Amino acid sequence: MIFSALLAALLLEYFRPLPQDYRPYDWFSAYAHFLERQFNAGEHSHGVLAWFLAVFPFVLLFALISMLLNSMNGLVAWLWNIIVLYSLMGFGSLGTKAVAVISALRNQPLEQARQSLEKWTGRDTSNCSATDIARFGIEEILISAYRKLFGVILWFMFFGPAGALIYRFAQILANKWGRLNEQEFGSFGKFSGRIFYWIEWLPSRLTAVSFAIVGDFEDAVYCWRSQAKQWVEESLGVVLASGTGAIGVRLGELDEPSGGMDSRPEIGLGDEADVDYMDSAISLIWRTLALWLVLLLLITLARLSAA
Repeated sequence: MIFSALLAALLLEYFRPLPQDYRPYDWFSAYAHFLERQFNAGEHSHGVLAWFLAVFPFVLLFALISMLLNSMNGLVAWLWNIIVLYSLMGFGSLGTKAVAVISALRNQPLEQARQSLEKWTGRDTSNCSATDIARFGIEEILISAYRKLFGVILWFMFFGPAGALIYRFAQILANKWGRLNEQEFGSFGKFSGRIFYWIEWLPSRLTAVSFAIVGDFEDAVYCWRSQAKQWVEESLGVVLASGTGAIGVRLGELDEPSGGMDSRPEIGLGDEADVDYMDSAISLIWRTLALWLVLLLLITLARLSAA
């Protein structure tokens, strides 16, 4: 059921991606903001309590629904898995947004490419060169594919819809609470950042290994071992280092850092980023996804034959 539900959700996202302005987590962000106002007194214990109140009621609800549907009707449970994956992954819009930037870089004035990237990432790109746009586009492709696809898939494989929900909600809380200024908010957000680090520890490493397998293995492993810790978020550093090494491109050190486009540590090997390497990054994601699907299919067949 896991393999078929995943395949169906991916096909649904590919042919019917959710609208680009679809914001399914606004209600949870509002709920998290409410909890922060109620519990944030600057103490670590308050952050732990708020995190569990934010995540576990919904995880428990999803787990109970899954158990109930599995006991009642296998087809309905299968459809429930598809709906949850379809709502939580958000992978379908990645290709559309990336292709818009690639097309603008190739066929339209640079200002159009800047606007497409800014619409995609929500960051100021007014002073970005074509190389900067390609660099940031590749970074966004690798990170979005990892967090909107591979991380969700792995937690879904382990714990079903409830696992996928834990991953997505933990990511939202890490972004909202884990980055709070400690001088102003104390240690309230430390737990959300730390627990998400452990939640994504295995997905980030498996994604990096997969990039190495389907790309340039030697360069991917070298970059992973020597450059990953330079990045602020270690898990993202692992994914980016392996991904850039796998396709032979260098990221970081933006030419004209400004606005939201801060200078980043150089990561990867090979040539400067350009629009062709954005295509290579997308191709890397598809090859990695194919690898995961083949392995999951083999695991599924092995379990069926053993049953």
